Amino acid sequence: MADHKNAPEVEHLNFIEQMVEEDIRTGKHGGRVHTRFPPEPNGYLHIGHSKSICLNFGLADKYKGKTNLRFDDTNPEKEEQEYVNSIKEDIRWLGFEWENEFYASDYFEQIYQFAVTLIKKGLAYVDDQSAEVIASQKGTPTEAGKASPFRDRSVEENLDLFARMRAGEFAEGSRVLRAKVDMASPNMHLRDPLMYRIKFDHHHRTGDKWKIYPMYDFAHGQSDSIENITHSICTLEFEVHRPLYEWYIKQLGIFPSQQIEFARLNLNYTVMSKRKLLRLVTEKYVSGWDDPRMPTISGFRRRGFTPESIRDFAEKVGIARRENVIDVAVLEFCLREHLNKIAQRRMVVLDPLKVIITNYPDRNSEKLTAENLPGEDHSLYREMSFSKEIYIEREDYMENPSPGYNRFFPGGMVRLKHAFILKCDEAIKNDDGSIKELRCTYFPESRSGQDKSGIKVKGVIHFVNAADAIDVEVRMYDRLFNVEAPDSGEEDFTKYLNPDSLKVISNAKAEPSLSKAKPGEKFQFLRMGYFCADKESTPAKLIFNRTVTLKDTWAKENQVAVGKG
Repeated sequence: MADHKNAPEVEHLNFIEQMVEEDIRTGKHGGRVHTRFPPEPNGYLHIGHSKSICLNFGLADKYKGKTNLRFDDTNPEKEEQEYVNSIKEDIRWLGFEWENEFYASDYFEQIYQFAVTLIKKGLAYVDDQSAEVIASQKGTPTEAGKASPFRDRSVEENLDLFARMRAGEFAEGSRVLRAKVDMASPNMHLRDPLMYRIKFDHHHRTGDKWKIYPMYDFAHGQSDSIENITHSICTLEFEVHRPLYEWYIKQLGIFPSQQIEFARLNLNYTVMSKRKLLRLVTEKYVSGWDDPRMPTISGFRRRGFTPESIRDFAEKVGIARRENVIDVAVLEFCLREHLNKIAQRRMVVLDPLKVIITNYPDRNSEKLTAENLPGEDHSLYREMSFSKEIYIEREDYMENPSPGYNRFFPGGMVRLKHAFILKCDEAIKNDDGSIKELRCTYFPESRSGQDKSGIKVKGVIHFVNAADAIDVEVRMYDRLFNVEAPDSGEEDFTKYLNPDSLKVISNAKAEPSLSKAKPGEKFQFLRMGYFCADKESTPAKLIFNRTVTLKDTWAKENQVAVGKG
């Protein structure tokens, strides 16, 4: 029998890596690998973009190539410098750095001259018809389109009109430049597509210099070519655009960049349309683009996600040709795996119930040793205090316990984490019957790590010492939508917003070591979940965001679901 124990691990390449390796083997483009990430600066990047970022930068890194960051800023009325800045911050936070930073607007003059070249070759013309009329002439996939009455204008007239469009002589919507391709093509994108439209909007980089702007399909491939991009990786919806991408390159005789399509990332319980995300922001359903409930990279960062977990998620999801929907639980699993390794442990009581230890000396206190991270050496342990009065979670007491309940109840015994075993003697009630405080006794010889009591208990709970507890605000974030596919039907997607996606706890009690927590610092609150200090947190007002629960409880707690679409 063959011994496979020491056999080398076989690397499984995705289909894009297979294409790249074949290109390198055959010497295509000189064996170079040069990718690009081309976001439009009309919103913040979302989790779907992270897959493309990891793919483009990852390929360049693996094959010792380069990646350009190029902003597709050809739509001035929707683009802002704020979005440019956020995109750069997100990419760097994910752990990547680009070789060059370019903008489609860098090439406006060159792209204009490409259009002039096509006009001179009789392959482009100015159309005076409205957008509605042009659309009505496109035909159907099984029926040829109708040629524009302006399709056969002379080269001289087209050059003159195009120059006057650039000069701003004509009103918006009055004229467009179209490519002369094939009005009978079964591919609708080849039926004389628009190349330029008139727009008088102020551009965030070029100001009011330009009155005409190239359409995405005309600017994209030419920008790739100008930059000598070898592998232009797009999401699957651009597959039908590839013939036009290649047609422009062929007719212009420029560097032949290669477009490759892959399936975009789709997550359940999420919307990732920029238009819909913008609506959530402008209509105040969320506090902003970086609201911790948003699927934006900045939102994930503020909530406490790590770049390592997102990169791991992108790798686990993989690269495919076919669209599918990924369960958000996979992302949360990657996050928990990483946070479990790096998040320091702390104790925080979210719904405080005071406990008075009746047999503990009145003015005495002592120091306890608590671990910051499991398995770490003792130099990274911290001290906690313990005294006569402590806080526990209100849910850790039950007057009439259900079967299997192992926390406090009348006469019941529980161990305090890192401390002692306590016995519940009495519950003191308010006039309305609610529990005011518990009276307990402790067993001095039961101290954790030094237990000589011989007492066996099943329950272990956390606590905070009342004498030095600090007040903190805790924001309990959950999924923004309460159905799997909030935008799959015809109904308004906001109908499916989860009313419990944010609960603010303003009176939580925390151990004093958290007073030094810095914004972004990550913790595991024992038994409560993973949390991070919010960017708005200050020493005067400490604020913590719940990043994710300790376990995936969503499926168990939420029975409402729809198909994945």
